[in-house]
Amino acid sequence: MPCFAACRRLVGTDMIAAMTGRHSITFLNFAAALAFCGMLIAVPMSGAAVADLTWRVQPVTVTTASGDHVFQSEIADTGLLRARGLMERPSLESDRAMLFDFEKTAPVSMWMKNTYISLDMIFIRADGVVHWIERDTVPYSKAIISSGGPVRAVLEVAAGTVARIGVKPGDVVHHAIFGNDR
Repeated sequence: MPCFAACRRLVGTDMIAAMTGRHSITFLNFAAALAFCGMLIAVPMSGAAVADLTWRVQPVTVTTASGDHVFQSEIADTGLLRARGLMERPSLESDRAMLFDFEKTAPVSMWMKNTYISLDMIFIRADGVVHWIERDTVPYSKAIISSGGPVRAVLEVAAGTVARIGVKPGDVVHHAIFGNDR
């Protein structure tokens, strides 16, 4: 999925909509976007490239009515890391997460292709406030999961985490990218 967010920014329209004919874009823009996405998808799947992925792990704190909840989070802040995400991971511990930093505020779309585990996706505005939550995503699904508005980041946690700690829109996520880290 992160590939589609990158393509969306590249051509200025949603790639899924473009591929299904709901939007019209020029052939050259579409071809450039496909080439760009193909590069993002193909590179991380090769053995050498996967070995070269370097994940930074930083604490991310989610503040809910039940208190502060800290997750050791891998930071996906490059096109290559966002494209790889949590694909092909056999599990995700309850105190771990992945924070996708899109660097700018814009609507984003995610998917679960090649993701073995169900996740909760927390869509976060630039100020760290939770905008939207998608619970219990379906492994391997190619269904598009949209942010429902402009966001800066997405925090992916193991399915059931949102219910367990009581995350809801309006709660706050703390990390340096939001300027509110603890």
